[in-house]
Amino acid sequence: MHSIPTPRKRLAAAVAAVLALATSGTAQEATAGERDRKRSPAAPTRLAPPVQGRQLIFAEEFDEPIQWGERWNGTGTSAYKYWDHNDWYMTDWVTRDAVSVHDGMATFTASPSDHSLEDGTQAWDTGLLSTEHTNENFKVQVDDYIETRVQLPTQMGAWPALWTWSVDAPGFRGGSAIGNNEIDTFEYHPDSVDDLEFTNHVRHSVYYYSNHLVINPGRWITVGTHYRSESVDWYVNGQKVHSDGKGVPDTWKAHPILNLSLADGTYHPVPTDAQITFNADYVRVFRALPQ
Repeated sequence: MHSIPTPRKRLAAAVAAVLALATSGTAQEATAGERDRKRSPAAPTRLAPPVQGRQLIFAEEFDEPIQWGERWNGTGTSAYKYWDHNDWYMTDWVTRDAVSVHDGMATFTASPSDHSLEDGTQAWDTGLLSTEHTNENFKVQVDDYIETRVQLPTQMGAWPALWTWSVDAPGFRGGSAIGNNEIDTFEYHPDSVDDLEFTNHVRHSVYYYSNHLVINPGRWITVGTHYRSESVDWYVNGQKVHSDGKGVPDTWKAHPILNLSLADGTYHPVPTDAQITFNADYVRVFRALPQ
């Protein structure tokens, strides 16, 4: 049986609602509060995941200031060549100061840094949330469903993503794209106006989901991934939109990461604004109910 971490007081009602909905197997809509309606009236307000028979085991609602080191690490990731910065197609320099929480929402704010990358390029201070190197040390695993609700940025150069990473993957080499357990729930670039990128780096699949009715700069969307052994499945606004038919190994585990990167111009335009922002409403992970 999978244990549920002791919930914070602010999550008690949400957890109870999710468990009730998941156990009954219903897919009914539930009101997520006035906050959601004010932000994005057209956005779905489900509390139950689209994958049935799941219980909520990880819920970050961004209703309180981030307790750094407990659930989230905001100083860097082993996915980056230099931990707190990277020069692979991006100009990120990770700092906790770039992530703020207000009104039940996390805002990632990127701005030109005082630091320079190894080749002399000016870096951008930006935010990253990872469960790696934290007391909770949470990892998603095979058959989990992860979901986030985000507002797609409008400024050129923005590169938000929800993805996974693990240093204990077979064949891992620091900063290497080989054996890293990386699954990208989504990547987005405002110059590719109506495209989301879905990638399984473990078993090598990539898919571009295009939908101008749903995906646009400034639009609030809900995007999720079901990590199955037979297939990794992607969901947008509660609807399955892609299955890669490749999946992940039964032993697959990885840390979730939510962040805002900045493009260096290699594949997407560099930033042209003085600041770039990216907003996230929540990160939730659901696991199969015990048999």
